[in-house]
Amino acid sequence: MALKSTVFKAELQVSDLDRHYYATHALTLARHPSETDERMMVRLLAFALFAHERLEFGRGLSAEDEPALWLKDLTGAVELWIEVGLPDERVLRRACGKAGRVVALIYGGRTAELWWEQNREKLQRLRNLTVLDLSPAITQPLSRLASRSMSLQCTIQDHQAWLNASDDTLHIEPTELLSIR
Repeated sequence: MALKSTVFKAELQVSDLDRHYYATHALTLARHPSETDERMMVRLLAFALFAHERLEFGRGLSAEDEPALWLKDLTGAVELWIEVGLPDERVLRRACGKAGRVVALIYGGRTAELWWEQNREKLQRLRNLTVLDLSPAITQPLSRLASRSMSLQCTIQDHQAWLNASDDTLHIEPTELLSIR
């Protein structure tokens, strides 16, 4: 018998002072049996960092043709494609051909560093790609915030974020490895 996804509910209040975006989102996240709390929470963080009324989660790990998150315009064209983890370079290249803007939010410490070293040269050729690195000092405490029912507040200013859940506040400052030129 196949294992089923675990459903998590999150109320996420976003105050993005950089983009002047202020909204509360009621989100449902399905965590695939092979997905860790860390990856799921990075997906939730990605939502907070790029929040928009039309931003939505992809179908998950089993859908290779969809990103972790995406934003489509009213015609269905993909404006923003967001991958989390250590995606294959070919996946990012294809995404750059399908979307106006692509963001890879990588994490994993030394493994992420090695991934970047192996893919940097090819990825730097992609004009609509941004690569952000989250250190283990960010993702490990982030994973501890995971619960089946979450209430989170995220404030973003000067490309930094503060994520608050009850008594915990995490300071999040992704390292920009590659940005759109």
